[in-house]
Parts: sequence; structure tokens; C-alpha cells
Amino acid sequence: MNVYLSSLGCRLNEAELRTWSQEFQGRGHRVLPHPEGADVMVLNTCAVTTEATRSSRQKAKGLHRENPNAKLVLTGCFAEIEPGKAAELPGVDLVLSNQSKDLLVRTLEDEVDTLVMPEAATVPDAEALFQAHRTRAFIKVQDGCRNQCTFCIVTVARGSERSRTIPDVVKEVQSLHAQGYQEVVVTGVHIGGYGHDINVNLRDLIEALIAETNIPRIRIGSLEPWDLPDGFFTLWGQSPRLCPHFHLPLQSGSDSVLRRMARRCSVDEYKHLAAAARAAIPDVNLTTDLIVGFPGETETEFIETTESILDIGFGDMHIFSYSRREGTPAARMKHHLPKAIKKARSRVIHNLARRMKKSALEAQLHRPTAILWETKSTSSMNDEPVWLGYTENYFRVETPIVDDLDLANTITTMTPHAIAKGERLRV
Repeated sequence: MNVYLSSLGCRLNEAELRTWSQEFQGRGHRVLPHPEGADVMVLNTCAVTTEATRSSRQKAKGLHRENPNAKLVLTGCFAEIEPGKAAELPGVDLVLSNQSKDLLVRTLEDEVDTLVMPEAATVPDAEALFQAHRTRAFIKVQDGCRNQCTFCIVTVARGSERSRTIPDVVKEVQSLHAQGYQEVVVTGVHIGGYGHDINVNLRDLIEALIAETNIPRIRIGSLEPWDLPDGFFTLWGQSPRLCPHFHLPLQSGSDSVLRRMARRCSVDEYKHLAAAARAAIPDVNLTTDLIVGFPGETETEFIETTESILDIGFGDMHIFSYSRREGTPAARMKHHLPKAIKKARSRVIHNLARRMKKSALEAQLHRPTAILWETKSTSSMNDEPVWLGYTENYFRVETPIVDDLDLANTITTMTPHAIAKGERLRV
């Protein structure tokens, strides 16, 4: 059958999309880059915020309009949390729970009643879906979360923690490298808790990837600032293939807000963790998530947050104004802030984030750095054609296209000499 795969939300959803693509192709099906001509369309939905749920519904309706003759399958967190509403959307033929995701391909073969090509006709080591951008792959090492953050619906949507075995992950990374990928990003819902259900930990996994694979870059995805194994940062002294970048969600710089969020890390503990990472790993880049306007956030708590993020220092920040998510404890809290206050506080944090990012970019200037080049684009300063890529510590870089030199999916060492509109390094 002809299949179109689409995703909203987190990197974990994207990793699942790539896994399904390979399995579909390995079983003789064709994965299309667009809905037109598809027999089946699969949408991996998101529900992390109310806006994400709304986007999931709109995306599903749009897919049905584009190809009303195709069967439409919804899975992911929106489909898990509100299966009835998902099933009522126009054109939806099947709603699949997160717990059934691993069986998606075989389920669709049964549901669609389509003949599978004989095993001899399938292509070994089927290639991933987005072939034009085969540079970085997200690899799902675990699912589920045992944390109970009061603003988060993911614990409900994803269920209990379930880890893949180390040999299974190693085998997938070896396959991705053989397909041409230069970098893998280890991802999951709560990767700091990797392996607690199978008597291993994240350090064990990373050590295995260092020892048993040759992929040039190994990057760690978003990592909650707790549950890290002892001596975790010392791994970066063992191999230059580990990327010096951590995305550690802070969410608030006020301890009283963190307690209402049920976060398991105080501001001081976070600061000690950041200092330990910087002491162990030269040129490490710390990025974070921050929620502005959490229920009950006072002016004093907001000032504490601004002081904390300036004290810690970040190379980049993902900033979210709090959005009520039904089904979470935070939605039932008192003293939800007016939209105008949240918007004003968001502006303040965005301005601080821009200042910190500029400082971080300036620190990278005139220093040779390895860059993985990904795709062609236009300069952020003008309409000049450029190549775009990322440094090991996850700063975006651009360089002019010269003499049709093809840099795609190559790693070169170059020296940034300028900053392009406060967003990218320029070499």
C-alpha cells in the first residue's frame, strides 16, 4: 500500500515516524512524501498543550481534505487522551493508542486488508523517509514517564516507563550509520530514567554506543535535571563523538513555583548541575525550557526567575506562556494569570534570552569548530544562497554557497567570523 506519514509535536513523535517508515518499506510498502496518492495517511498527534491539541485536529481535517479517499489513522497523545473526539473527526478510520504504536504497521496491514509483497521482493535495510535530509536521526530509547509534573499531560498520554534494550538501540544506530546518517539524537519521554525497568541506566547505554558504533556524532536529547547516573558528565572525556550540548528544562527559576509544578529539582540543584557540566565538558552549550505565568506566579516569583536564568546563563531558551491543559492538576489550581500579564512577562524573558544567546554566539567567534552541514537555504541577512548546519554544541551556522560545492551531510571544521542577525554563526 501507499502510505503517508505525518507528525506534530516532540522529537519522540518524529523518531517514531522514522521507525514506521523503515518498517513499512521493509515489508514492501511505499512511503510517500505527500498525501496525494496515499492509500493510508497516519498522523502522530500531540497534546502537550491546548494549542497542540487544536493543531492536531486541524492537521487531521486538512489531511482528509487533501485526500478524502485515503484511510486516515490517528495515534499519538491527542488520540490517546481524547480517543472519542479523535474518532469523530471527518475521515478518521482508526484511532490507535500509544500502547499499540509498536504494532502500527501490522495493524494497518490487517485493517486495510492489503496484500503484503513477498519477503523476497522487499528491499533489505529499507531507507528512512526523509532521504533528502539524511544527516540527523532521532532514536527513541524509551517511552513513558513516572514523573508527575502538574502542568504535563504526557504522563497520562504515554503511560509507564518502558526502555529498549541496549543491544536493540546499538543495532539501530549501526543501521542508521550504514544508511548515511552522521548524527543520532538519543530521545524519549524521560531519558534520564532510561533503563530503570531493565536494570541498566543511561550511562550504560551511552558507553555502549561509544564502544559499539562508529557514527560520528551522538547527541543527548531533552534531559530532565534529575535521575542522571553518577559520573555521567565524565563520559564526554571518553569520546569526542559525544556532542557538548544539553537541553535541561528548568521551567521556572523560582523554587516556590517549582514546588507547585511538582518538579524534582530546586534552583540551587539545577545551578550545581549546570556548573558540573561546564566543569567537565569544555565549550558545553546549555539550553532550556521555561514556562511563564504558571498559576499563582507572583511578581516576586517572576523576578526570582529572571535572576536565576541570568545567573545560570543559557545558549538558547524555549519560552512558553502557561496554557491551561484540562486533565492536569495545574488546570485545577487557583489564581490563573490574565493573558496580558503572561504576555508582558514573556516579552521580558524573550529579551533576556536574546541577550544570552548573543553572548553565547559571540563566545564561538574566531574558534575553529566542526559543523555538520544539512541543507541549502537563504541567508538570514539577505537573499544570498547559503548552506545551513549545526556545530557540535548545537549552534546554527550558515556559509555562502561557492562554486556549487556540495556540503550536504558532510562534517567540516571551519571558523565562525560573524553573527547573522543574532540567530546564526557565519563562516
